[in-house]
Formats: sequence, C-alpha cells, structure tokens
Amino acid sequence: MIEDPDLLAGTEALYASLGVRPLINAGGAYTILGGSILSPTVRSAMDAANHRFIDMKELLESSGRIIAEMLDAEAAYVTAGAAASLALSVAACLTLDQPDYLERLPHTDGIPNEVLVQANSRQKYDHVLTVPGAHIVEVGDAKGLTAEQLRDALGPQTAAVHYFAQSKSPGTPSIETVVEVAHAAGKPVIVDAAGLTYPIDNLRRFHRAGADLVCYAGKYFDAPQSTGLIVGRKDLVELVAINGFVGFETSGTLTIGRPMKVDRQEIAGAVVALREWLAMDHEARFARYGERIDSILAAVRGVPGLTAKRISAIEEPPPTVRDGVRLEFASEIHAAEAETALLEGEPGIFVRRNGSAFNLSVAFMNDGEAEVVARRLREILSMPE
Repeated sequence: MIEDPDLLAGTEALYASLGVRPLINAGGAYTILGGSILSPTVRSAMDAANHRFIDMKELLESSGRIIAEMLDAEAAYVTAGAAASLALSVAACLTLDQPDYLERLPHTDGIPNEVLVQANSRQKYDHVLTVPGAHIVEVGDAKGLTAEQLRDALGPQTAAVHYFAQSKSPGTPSIETVVEVAHAAGKPVIVDAAGLTYPIDNLRRFHRAGADLVCYAGKYFDAPQSTGLIVGRKDLVELVAINGFVGFETSGTLTIGRPMKVDRQEIAGAVVALREWLAMDHEARFARYGERIDSILAAVRGVPGLTAKRISAIEEPPPTVRDGVRLEFASEIHAAEAETALLEGEPGIFVRRNGSAFNLSVAFMNDGEAEVVARRLREILSMPE
C-alpha cells in the first residue's frame, strides 16, 4: 500500500494529467478498478526487467519451470490473465496432438469441440471458453451434476470438461469426482480457479487432484492484473505455449493466441508476486484488515435502518472482496443512493453493490483510507431524508 506522501501526490498528479479521478477502492480486486496494488518488490522487479531485452520464449519457459516448482506442479505458464488462461487451455484441448488443427481455430467444424459445463453453475466468464471455437454443452440440471450425468454426456465430440472451482451451486461434484469420470473417458479437465489463491493450498490442490489445466488470475495474489497462470499437465501446457503469442511468432504456425500478449516486465512481476504471496504472513495481513474493518464498523454503528457485519472472503465469496464489511440497507433504493453518493463525493469511493447491500473490501485501501471511508459513510448515512 502507498505510504509515501510524495508518491501518493505523484499519483494524484499523474491521473489528473490523464483526465481521470483517483478512487478509493472499497470494492476489491476488480478488473474495472485496475486489479491489484503491486508491492515495492514487484515494482522493482518489473523496473529491472524493463532495462534489458530477452528471448520471450525462453523467459516463458524458465518462469514456468520456476512457478511449477513453487506449486509442486508438472508445468506452468504465465498468461495475460485468467480469461486468457481459460481460452488458451481450451485451445490446447481442441488441438491436442493434431498440428493441422492449430491454424483452424476458431473454426472447429470436424474437430471435437464441445466443452461440458455444469448447468446450474453457469457464470459470465464461461463465454471465454468459446473464444477458440469451442461449443458449450450444459450437463446436469437445476439440482446439480452427478457422476452418472457427466459420464453420459461425455462423447466423441467432447474436447474437455470445465470445472468452476468457486461454484456454490447445489449438487456441485468434487474435483476428484469430475477428474475420475472425465479421465476414464480420456478427456481433460480445465479448472477455473481464478480467485482461489488463499488459503494458499488452493494453488496446489486442483492439479494435485488430477485436473489437467488449472487457471488463476494474477491480481488475486497481488501480481499485475494483466497476468494469470495455467498450472498442470506438462504436455498440455506445452500446447498452451504453442497456441499462445510466442507460438505464433516462433512455431511457424498462425495460432489463435497472438492477441494474448504478456510483456517481460509482467512475467517478472508475476513470478515475484507469487513468491511473495506464498511466503507472506497472511495472519498479519488479516490483522491489518481487521483494524480497517473496526474503524468502519464503529462509524456506522447505530445508524437507523442499517445492518453491518464483518465478512471474510474465506467464508463468503467472491474472493474479490477478501475481508471487509457487509452493509444491509433498508431498501435497494437507499443502497443505490449511498453507492452513488460515495462514488460522486470527494474523494470518490467505489463500492460493489448487490441489491440492498454492498460489501466493503478493505484489502486495497492505502493507509488512512479506511478512516476516510468510515467518515464519508457516516456523513452520507446521517443526512436527513
């Protein structure tokens, strides 16, 4: 978090010169806010990488080996974010051992091109699976997905099985069950675990359970927001690389991943951020969050028509929120009015509203900003109607 007043003043001046207003982030690790705040160590690594050129193919291979070693995996690959991880994972499963397919994507007629997705755990990021040309096939029903239903849905047109690891839908099978059924039919499993980076065992448990390709977003372990990881089976990760932007430039094949470019600074930042995340004293991190939460709870205590409680991202998704405060308003109108007042005030404060409530994340607040949020909430909520 920014502690140097001169650095913070420079930030204000920079954004003013670009014609935008800085916001206090009380929403969490959201793409539309810029994703994450980089540590001084990560920033230093990215700055160092900026001063020399390297062979990008070599850097992606070596960084992948380092990350794989950190996560006890066969292989890993840095991507342009979790969405790119999903798209490239599907591309790898569509092309497999068929080099003639590489240049055909996203045109997949005559190629096994179906990705099975649990019907009652659909979410908007599933759309990314179609980028390389896959067709989504829903499996299961409103009650969930059974092993029998998955087994019956697997067929010659199946390219992969998708598993949304953050699903809270009823009847969601374990990753072990999905892997067992899919592998019995010779089909790979792609896991969307974008935000599941804490507890840190989440970074290992899906590939340890046998998932073939596991996708993460860098912003959830404080890496540059335009980075992500694919962790998993070595042969498929190698296919990911061929389908990616370096493969386009070096393999002699016009592969689909050319737009999903990552620069050398971002790759360095992702490796350093992951190393820091794995070694971090997360209890100390939660203690800092607790101090910020307490100040906000104290400010809104006793406000008529408002219920406030502490929340934990471990207990209540989404992980974008991390730890924070949940505010329940008397009506959706009141919540919307408070959201607007916070955003349009000075300073502007971004919150994530859901109906008559919003969750205030404290994870990405700079020093002193929790107190500012608390004061602004008190001012807004104490206004006469």
